Amino acid sequence: MRLPTAFRHLLLGLCASALLVASATAATPDTVRIRVDAQAAGTPLPHFWETMFGSGRASLSLRDDYRKDLDAVREATGFSYIRFHGIFDHDVGMVNRDPDGSIRYNFSYVDQIYDGLLDHGVKPFIELGFMPPALTSDPNELQEFWYHPNRAPPKSYAEWDAMITAFARHLVARYGIDEVASWYFEVWNEPNIGFWAGEPKQSTYFTLYDHTARALKAVSPRLRVGGPATAQGAWATDFLAHTKKNSVPVDFLSTHVYGDDTAQNVFHSDEHIPRRDMVCRTVDKVHKEILASPYPQMPLVFSEYNASYANLPNVTDTVFMGPWMANTIRECAGKIQIMSYWSFSDVFEEQGIVRNPFYGGFGLIAARRIPKPAFNAFAMLHKLGDRQLKSSSDSALATRRDDGTVVLALWNYAPPVGDTASYTPGKPKGTNKHFSVDVRHLAADAHATVWRLDEDHGNAVAAFDRMGRPDSPSRAQIAALRNAGEMAAPQRVELQGGKFEIDVPPQGLVVVELR
Repeated sequence: MRLPTAFRHLLLGLCASALLVASATAATPDTVRIRVDAQAAGTPLPHFWETMFGSGRASLSLRDDYRKDLDAVREATGFSYIRFHGIFDHDVGMVNRDPDGSIRYNFSYVDQIYDGLLDHGVKPFIELGFMPPALTSDPNELQEFWYHPNRAPPKSYAEWDAMITAFARHLVARYGIDEVASWYFEVWNEPNIGFWAGEPKQSTYFTLYDHTARALKAVSPRLRVGGPATAQGAWATDFLAHTKKNSVPVDFLSTHVYGDDTAQNVFHSDEHIPRRDMVCRTVDKVHKEILASPYPQMPLVFSEYNASYANLPNVTDTVFMGPWMANTIRECAGKIQIMSYWSFSDVFEEQGIVRNPFYGGFGLIAARRIPKPAFNAFAMLHKLGDRQLKSSSDSALATRRDDGTVVLALWNYAPPVGDTASYTPGKPKGTNKHFSVDVRHLAADAHATVWRLDEDHGNAVAAFDRMGRPDSPSRAQIAALRNAGEMAAPQRVELQGGKFEIDVPPQGLVVVELR
């Protein structure tokens, strides 16, 4: 994960009749007509966008509010993996150097962290970092996060290898190889920017990766290891070429991108790529690099993504995230195995202790367990089926579940009202988008159930605005915000021969279930 901009400156052939036919011809600029065949064959749509979530650093997972948020997001999305920084940081206390210079390991907090995840039905996606103070080559190489992790290479690779070996052996002894083999081990975090002090960055990171991957595989060849966990979709080609040339184990490729990363940083071009497209343009780039590599079947994991790497309250806190997320699913489908939204909760301290529930945090749930609109967006999009039906509309996803239920997502994308660290009050600009939908081959008694997310539905931020955006809401206000943040009750819509009409306001998302 990256710092907000201010901090960053400081630190930086199926036949056509068998397919769904979706005609999205606009009768007017704001009208989309969609025809759907409920019996279309479609293509697989695994729920790659909700397989994994990121979170605040490792030790925060011991907190009660973290675990309650974890339960809420897992209930809403069914996600399987969690990723966080700092399993080797000082506050976890795993690695210690005795006065005689010898290294001693203490797995007490490690065990409590991973036991807690498994007890709550989630598996670890282990980011191996940062550098334990006892092993660092430079105790002053501290990254600027509030908790100041050490970003230096190890003083001794023999000691690093021994630590990785001891760590992996302990996990296998405690949880069993069958369980740990279902986890992922990712080497470091964003070594191409300010999280790695080795120079030159790429070659020194490759040394770290080589040692780590070989140490893990020596414990068991079944352990899954990958990298390079870069920011901005970087190094994929070089990394896979390096591992091939040097016969270094690699089981998946991981990288990161955010909606406000720039084309210069990601593509080395001067074009402008809008926030709505940047994430999946980058996914497409890395997907093609893998296809052209020595490992064309290599699984692709974007172990961090979001609409912004900064704390922008008009972006990550608001209903803007509904259409942004739906469009991201549409654009990325078929090109990636796992995407990990950063992050599931605002139990999070990279920029310090949270001072205001809606400060532009990355989480789906704000401080004090207040669900954000993004939480409702994920809960609604979880209803999508696992077969995607072809559509020519850039504002719709058509899917079908195994039981034949057709589920549509319809949205009206509009830019954020503001894009700075200061909240900008106001309504999204634009006009309603009118959808005229015709679903063929539904049962005669079928009906539509509609869930909405917009300024007036499932939006705790509107209630927070009416309160005057207090930094420290009272207990009564927190209860009111939780209530306001609940997903709006669904509406039942009668179908006329499989047809219905629906309006979606700017920044609105609608999910329609047709049974």
